[in-house]
Amino acid sequence: MRAVHSKMDVMVPRQSRENPYVLLDVFTERPLEGNQLAVFPNARGLTDEQMQAMAREMNLSETTFILPGELEEERRNGTRVRIFTVSEELPFAGHPTLGTAYYLHRFGGSDEVWLNLNVGKIPVRFRREIDPDRSFGEMRQRDAETGKVHNKEEVARATGLSLADFAPHLPVQTFSTGVPFTIVPLASLAAMQKAGAWTAATQEYLERSDAKFFYFVCAETVQPDAKLHARMIFYNGEDPATGSAAGCCAAWMAMHGVIERGEQAVIEQGLEVHRPSRIYVRAEKSGDRVINVHVGGYCVEVGEGEMWT
Repeated sequence: MRAVHSKMDVMVPRQSRENPYVLLDVFTERPLEGNQLAVFPNARGLTDEQMQAMAREMNLSETTFILPGELEEERRNGTRVRIFTVSEELPFAGHPTLGTAYYLHRFGGSDEVWLNLNVGKIPVRFRREIDPDRSFGEMRQRDAETGKVHNKEEVARATGLSLADFAPHLPVQTFSTGVPFTIVPLASLAAMQKAGAWTAATQEYLERSDAKFFYFVCAETVQPDAKLHARMIFYNGEDPATGSAAGCCAAWMAMHGVIERGEQAVIEQGLEVHRPSRIYVRAEKSGDRVINVHVGGYCVEVGEGEMWT
């Protein structure tokens, strides 16, 4: 992997470790859109504290660290990967899973990549296209766990919305495929624009609920082929694309008849923060459960460099 600067350009601190990284944009086919991700391909020897500090230094929504193992171990358990935000380690996140698997696919050559995450083994399969630089990747997330149906009046108070902003015929409900999200269906794009603040009331409500974040969706979309428009507000701002939430949303859609069995749908996200993203989802309802939750999209590599520790 190339370094951004030669040793003639930059003096490396004595006794430092050079940690190569790759920058990717995930859930997009175009650079400088989608959700940003930094991937450190060889994190062996780094401590938990160092990985957290490096993620904080990158200052992206998530940074991933690959810990390569012995070949037989990786065949059995998948490639070990850890995911960090600027403030915590996550058991699972969607765009880091897809982006890290894309890196392993592109530089390892396999069309099927298994990641060993804190939440367990996650498979990601890639479909090569005519353009050699394009591959569509799709992860199968864990079967969905169904959470509580929330009171819309309470959610309205927590989010600063009115009852008129909610879609009247669909429930506000929590689902989890690794990280729990409460899916909040709103009535229009105009209502979505009012859902852009993370407040003390939001934090307090989520702390006593069964979810980590809200995922706002509505059936009115900007792109004609999209099924839903989505926003995910969190403590660090607004996420351009949230693959873990999209998996939960796919489960919610399948459970409540928004998509048919096996139908693939597009969720558009990130338009409000000028990083348009397209997330492809599908899932199946089986009795009172949702299974075969798939989340996919495209990725593009946009840069590389080294961090010294």
